[in-house]
Parts: sequence; structure tokens; C-alpha cells
Amino acid sequence: MKIAFSPCPNDTFIFHAWVHGLIPGAPKIDVTYADINITNSLAASLNGPEVLKISYAALPWVLSEYALLPCGGALGRGCGPLVLTPNRAGSIKDPEMLAGQRVAVPSERSTAYLLFRLWAAQKVPGGVGEIVVLPFHEIMPAVNDGLVDAGLVIHEARFTYPSYGLTLLADLGAWWEANTNLPIPLGAIIARRSLDLPAITGWIRESVKYAWAHPEASQEYVLRHAQELSPEVAQAHIRLYVNEFSSNLGETGYEAVTSLLSRASQEGLVPKVDLTALRW
Repeated sequence: MKIAFSPCPNDTFIFHAWVHGLIPGAPKIDVTYADINITNSLAASLNGPEVLKISYAALPWVLSEYALLPCGGALGRGCGPLVLTPNRAGSIKDPEMLAGQRVAVPSERSTAYLLFRLWAAQKVPGGVGEIVVLPFHEIMPAVNDGLVDAGLVIHEARFTYPSYGLTLLADLGAWWEANTNLPIPLGAIIARRSLDLPAITGWIRESVKYAWAHPEASQEYVLRHAQELSPEVAQAHIRLYVNEFSSNLGETGYEAVTSLLSRASQEGLVPKVDLTALRW
């Protein structure tokens, strides 16, 4: 079975047990480690992997072929994307100053960018200027080097951005939670509808359970793929993004997803979604 997810600590922590053959009855998997922009594109292709991690914002384009699994993804509180600017004189210090500016984002179909567009519609009169898509690990250097005026970052950038000489302009997760009182739906696990979805769900849940029961077992694997993160940052990343929603979306999780996609559809940012297709 082919599967694609990011090399980020939350994904490698969750899938470690399955990748290493530690889940009884689960098939061997062929893993592609890829940036979210790539996995979003793979899901939209005709020959994408059977199971993928994608942005929730990309769901409207793939729900006919793929089903949302109720586990394994990234959804939570206090873990939203950040808008960063350089920490130097003359830099953008107010959202209104983003009008007409160049902003780097990790994917045009990322949840981060979708939240950014919803936020900017309220906070940036006249709208931002050019959007530049970069792999997420290239965004902070681009902001610091002046290649873009601001950057939209995800994942461990929440912990590391001060070391790049950057400052926080907006926490989009805090903005979303204040507006909705719901957690932030970031990354979804999807599987082809033709597969045994209950079985795949069960294998992922067992992998999550194993990760929680044996956190030390995945450490070497996590750090090997963590793009030079320190063990402390990797663990902070896991604590933030792996939570009760990783095992089961539950009613609150589904409410967060439907709220995000409904709002985005009403604004014309994503195609209209048949919300009943989110469950199977």
C-alpha cells in the first residue's frame, strides 16, 4: 500500500509503528515523505497514493475519490499558522500594512493559506499583493532575506521563528478560535474510497496508540526526518499537534471541519462541499 505524509514530527510519530511493521494485520506500506504542497497535488492526480496526508483546505477537490478518515491528522487548539515579518526598522507592524505586499505561503490549497485569506478579508483593506508558494522550510529564510515582505508559516516554525530574526504579526489559530470557539483543522488523512476504510482507520488508530504507549520507540525515526530540529523542538511539535483528535475527530472535530469548509465556500474560496461526504 502506498502512503504519503510529511517528514514532520507529528506525522512520523503517528505512523512510526505502521511504517515499521508493528501493527498486527496491517499491510506493509511504501512511504513517500513530501511537503504538504506536494501531497495536495498528489491527491488531485489520477495515480495518487492510496492513503495521504493533505490539507483540510484541499478536501473539496478530492472528496469524490478519497474519503476523510476520522484519525491520524492534525487538528487542535493553539497550533494555528502564523504570519511573520522581519524584526527590523521599516518592516510591517500592522495587518493593514500587508496591502499590496508579497507574501510567501506553503501551498495555495493549504489550510494555512485558506485561514490567511479569510483573515486578510477582514484585516487587510484592499488585499495583499503577490502570493509566492515556497516549501514551508524555505519561507522564514525568504522573509529574513527580504525576498518577500511576510511569510505564512506552519509546523515547528511556531517554536523557531525568533531564531530567524522574525516577529509575529498574527496568530491565525488564535483568530480562528476567537471567532468560532472551535479547534483548527489543519491536516487530514484521506484514503481511496475503494479501499477497506474501517480497516485502514483501525491500523492508524493502533499506530497512534503504540506511539503514545512507546514514545521513545519512534525518537530516532522522528529526528532522522525532522530536518535538523533539536530533540526538544521535535517533542514540543509532537505535544502540540498529536492530541485526542489524532485518535478520533469526534463531533467537535467534524464541526470544526464543516465550519471551515462552509465559510470558505460561502466566500468563494473553495468549491461547495457536500458535507455528508465527510463521513462514511
